[in-house]
Amino acid sequence: MAGRNPVTWLGSPTFPEAARTALADTQLRRNLRKATTTIRDKRAGVVAELTDWAELRRAGAAIKDDVLANLDTYLLRLEESVTARGGVVHWARDAEEANRIVLDLVRAEGADEVVKVKSMATAEIGLNEALAAGGVRAVETDLAELIIQLGHDRPSHILVPAIHRNRAEIREIFRTEMSEPPASADPADLAEAARRYLRRRFLSARVAISGANFAVADTGSVVVVESEGNGRMCLTLPETLITVMGIEKLVPTWRDLEVFLQLLPRSSTAERMNPYTSVWSGVTPGDGPRRFHVVLLDNGRTATLADPVGRQALRCIRCSACLNVCPVYERTGGQAYGSVYPGPIGAILAPQLVDDPHDAQAASLPYASSLCGACYEVCPVRIDIPEVLTHLRAEVVRAKGRRTPEAVAMAAAAWVFGDARRLEAAQRVGALARLLARDGRIARLPWPGSKWTAARDAPAPPKESFRMWWRREGHRG
Repeated sequence: MAGRNPVTWLGSPTFPEAARTALADTQLRRNLRKATTTIRDKRAGVVAELTDWAELRRAGAAIKDDVLANLDTYLLRLEESVTARGGVVHWARDAEEANRIVLDLVRAEGADEVVKVKSMATAEIGLNEALAAGGVRAVETDLAELIIQLGHDRPSHILVPAIHRNRAEIREIFRTEMSEPPASADPADLAEAARRYLRRRFLSARVAISGANFAVADTGSVVVVESEGNGRMCLTLPETLITVMGIEKLVPTWRDLEVFLQLLPRSSTAERMNPYTSVWSGVTPGDGPRRFHVVLLDNGRTATLADPVGRQALRCIRCSACLNVCPVYERTGGQAYGSVYPGPIGAILAPQLVDDPHDAQAASLPYASSLCGACYEVCPVRIDIPEVLTHLRAEVVRAKGRRTPEAVAMAAAAWVFGDARRLEAAQRVGALARLLARDGRIARLPWPGSKWTAARDAPAPPKESFRMWWRREGHRG
């Protein structure tokens, strides 16, 4: 990935094209269905334990909206707090600038290898590739991210990047890439192989790179939550720690952080609290890294902030709850989205972060939804994803600057519906489609109806319209 906003993968097909390929992979669909169903059911259980869940969601949304409305003030407060505690703050307008800052910091330490905590922001900017181009190897330490890295693969889930892989596939990846492969596909053996592989990197690394789940403006504290403990090894052992975080990840105070530490684990891993919640504030003599840097990343966020509807996407706390309930994601997986951010949230976030309004792949993402609304119902910060999807679809149409076939079809439909006689004539003609039906369904229509039946069946029209029935039977009521 290269360029100003490498949020989407270069060369990726549009979502409809990628989805057709994914739907043909039966093993992928089985893996996704099992994983998302399990996570979804567990989440529902732990959320039901809280009688004030609705109030927590409203509080989370309100805090995020306050941050977005006063982002300049909170960012300056964070910079002041981090600096006062011995850290250094860097400002990055885009992916290219952020990558250059990080590479220069790593080179200044004389390191040719870094260990990484799982980070969506660094994936968004293509940091691993930028470091590799500069002669620095980045080692992912999150187990799922390690599987993706060693498998030369792309992530397909925000929380569980390797959700599309089963145990047998993971064992084969480890067997190929590790000098000490796992003894079997048993989860314990896979974890032990990863532990042996990573331990040497932890003990020798001089530089670590992390993302951030949250940053507290009042104290300059940065927060990372995780389930494995590998992140804490990165955050404590190296001499230098570099954190890359989106500018929207702020919360004003510790009291605000309390809300999100209840919302996030239940919505993401279906846990009451994360097994590892690491918090650091600048540099502490004799404990942890001796040098700490924060890279504050814009990369399209300011432009997104200017959209009163689309800015909702910046509330996102990367819990992935929307992915686990989405019927589209469950059948296609995350790679079909061609973006670092898959699923419903990716369908509204990625198109706004990409700086090219004519990018066909990004423009296809707002259509990767049935608009069923399940994503909004589970979102812990109440992002109205269906509203943003329809808003972005309208933006796509406007960006084309011409009348689309869809617009022409809608205009024709308006003309037909505008007159009772035209409507009845159209209904009589449409009823002829019954001749193509089998068992009440039409599997194939001639053009332009083929655009519809290429992806779905059409119900057979009734023998007569309601209007005709009423004219015949209505007087008996």
